Amino acid sequence: MARWMEIQRVPAPALIPTYGPLAGMRVLMTGSIVAAPFAASILGEYGAEVIHVERPKIGDPYREQAPVIKRGERKVSAGWIQEARNKLSLTLEINFKIPESKEIFLSLIKNCDVWVENMVWTEKLGITEKMLLEVNPKLVIAHISGFGRPQFGGVPAECDRPSYDPIGQAEGGYMFVNGFPEPSPPSHAATFINDYMTAMFAVNGILMAYLHAQKTGQGQAVDIAQIEAMSKVLNDTFVQYFLLGKVRERKGNKVAIFQPGNLFKTKDDKYLYIGAYGPAVYGRFVKALGLDLNVYTHEAAGGSVEAINSELGLELNRIATDWVAEREAEAAKAYLLSLKVPCGIVRTSAELAASEHYQKRGNFIEYHDETLEETVKGFGFCPKMSETPAQVWRGAPSLGQDTHTILNNLLGYSDSEIASFRELGVI
Repeated sequence: MARWMEIQRVPAPALIPTYGPLAGMRVLMTGSIVAAPFAASILGEYGAEVIHVERPKIGDPYREQAPVIKRGERKVSAGWIQEARNKLSLTLEINFKIPESKEIFLSLIKNCDVWVENMVWTEKLGITEKMLLEVNPKLVIAHISGFGRPQFGGVPAECDRPSYDPIGQAEGGYMFVNGFPEPSPPSHAATFINDYMTAMFAVNGILMAYLHAQKTGQGQAVDIAQIEAMSKVLNDTFVQYFLLGKVRERKGNKVAIFQPGNLFKTKDDKYLYIGAYGPAVYGRFVKALGLDLNVYTHEAAGGSVEAINSELGLELNRIATDWVAEREAEAAKAYLLSLKVPCGIVRTSAELAASEHYQKRGNFIEYHDETLEETVKGFGFCPKMSETPAQVWRGAPSLGQDTHTILNNLLGYSDSEIASFRELGVI
């Protein structure tokens, strides 16, 4: 009889403190930069016990992603410090041709509620959904990929394509509408925004499937494609095309359907965004500029595509541009806000770090990074919850930091068995 069939599930949390709304959930994560790790990070911040599987000696490439912070012989990426906290690091060579690897992996599956992966080639490793759901019928399997899994439809050759964040932005339609009109090229959003959006859709799907599994005992696979995450956040782009025959174009920083909705340069070379949707807020904006609302009516100058592109609408935009250019950003913002006109200054990370509002919101937290072996500071949590708040119980782990503990405490392997795995290079 296979070992995994004999072991009993150890309830979670067994290796981390109890906190948050997801206490009791255990997540196995086999993925790297950026969507799968971030999805696991969100679950871990709210109480799930997350086991991050890394290759022995090599580790997750995320640890090496620039910029890298060095402290003598110790070094780790800034991204790892931010996103790998609250995780347990287990080194394991995932290859079902190795009997010991197969036993360890299936034993982990039996002990977990969720498996998150973005490896794409899982079948080539000998891993199938059918096998895993036989081991753990309540398992939630979250597949994260660029173009989706063929069992959910699509062209198999497309599903098999490799992808990175900007590819998802390009192929999912987002890049085409982001940036300034021709002759400027399309532009991709920075900071792997596609991966982060994909991760949030993954978390949403995982939680829905987890609730279903807890109620019915039935696990399932959840398929999250980068391209579809991008297409999903394109607002009315596809309805415009299907019903009106319109292909949405790039408009730069200016909102295409109402004004004000634009980014304006200030006297002190900063940028102020002003947005005022609807007649009431538009009216406050016009009055703030000292203009006659009976002349620059919402219908004639602000409330539609035709209005903002009319002679009067274009004149209003020029007046607004000149008005902001004559003022410093903070003064313009304060004045507009005093009249309840929505606006905001484009902020740098340094400005946000010094922000009294951010500080009083508790947006920056300190924790001990296990690789650098020092206290570090990073961004905190979103969302904030009144009764079951997020928590960092430990900073990002060093490579394989928890391998022995997981194999021994969770799966019941002896010290000698674990030592033999190390000799074989399995862990």
